[in-house]
Amino acid sequence: MNEKTETSIKHWPEDERPRERLIKLGSGTLSDAQLLGILIGSGDRQAKKSAVDLGRDLLKSFGGFYNLDRASITELCEVKGIGPAKATQIKAALEVGKRMAAQSGGIKIKMLCARDFADQYAPFLRNLKKEVVKVVLLDLKSQVIKDITISEGSLNSSIVHPREVMAPAIKESAASLVLIHNHPSGDPSPSQSDLEITHRLQKAGEIIGIKLLDHIIIGGLDYYSFAEEGLI
Repeated sequence: MNEKTETSIKHWPEDERPRERLIKLGSGTLSDAQLLGILIGSGDRQAKKSAVDLGRDLLKSFGGFYNLDRASITELCEVKGIGPAKATQIKAALEVGKRMAAQSGGIKIKMLCARDFADQYAPFLRNLKKEVVKVVLLDLKSQVIKDITISEGSLNSSIVHPREVMAPAIKESAASLVLIHNHPSGDPSPSQSDLEITHRLQKAGEIIGIKLLDHIIIGGLDYYSFAEEGLI
């Protein structure tokens, strides 16, 4: 049997085995398929494919980590050799990567522009199948106090009421806030409802004394900022 199609990677030359290569040379030396192979753990004996081969199959089917993150467990399991256990390991690893990217090592994150907010929150919002609305609360130094999920479902004025946004801002003594939500369609262009909600929150903030700095819509790899467009 050809070593490259051997189900068990342990039969490969040592310098080609992903785990051994990672230990000796670091994770940065591994290909995407090799990294997936480590996550998958074992191959498909019936198909005579190693875990790395299954990683290649996943990348061929989905085109990369971005689309793997978008895919559901059911969709991942459509690739032969990938069952629920392997699929959940992959999804868990992708989530760990997103959470690590969002952490600041105990240092308060300072947000200065729409791009800062998009970079921080887009990994969590861009691939969701439903709309999720978050409010990010900031102190006087534009540092993040905390972020709160206001609603999940569809964004409309009956769900995202100013009191639902302003109540936690008042409780946390926030100086300002930013509203962020996603468009599952991938198009970040604001709807009429988005415009109305932004206007209502801006007015409420002026009355209470907590400024709405921006409303950012995440869509696919792009974003829309009301502040950048001069609408706030």
